[in-house]
Amino acid sequence: MNRVSSLITLDDFNLLLQEHHPFAAVLQAQVLEIGAGHARVFLPANASHQRMGGIISGPMLMGLADLALYAAVVGATGNSHAVTASLSINFMRKTPPGGVLAQATIHKTGRLAAGDVVLIPEHGGEPVAQAISTWSVPRSAAPVQAVLPG
Repeated sequence: MNRVSSLITLDDFNLLLQEHHPFAAVLQAQVLEIGAGHARVFLPANASHQRMGGIISGPMLMGLADLALYAAVVGATGNSHAVTASLSINFMRKTPPGGVLAQATIHKTGRLAAGDVVLIPEHGGEPVAQAISTWSVPRSAAPVQAVLPG
């Protein structure tokens, strides 16, 4: 997919999360970049994200992957009503101490959108997880600007 303009700004996407998706605050993730079919989201280091052994728990990584893919879908379609239809994740190695960067890319848009996301330790290195996902994108939904305040 070309790196063309996103159908939502980074500020508007963060406002959308704040107003309509309170789960994002639980993750404490930071959306760093949103484009037309791509997004980068950072999960900072936090002891509450860890399980025994000091590794980041799978559910936190899945939430990060889902949020990054949602950002990429909204950036590509402008449709904030898109919902996850499927998400399949492969955990490839334990996550070292520190934060995790999610890099999501949407490869197909339409009534269904499809994409993938790679989760990489904040200090670089090999990916710790990779996910693929499909999204249902409702046709009758109002544009994203219609759900934002003022």
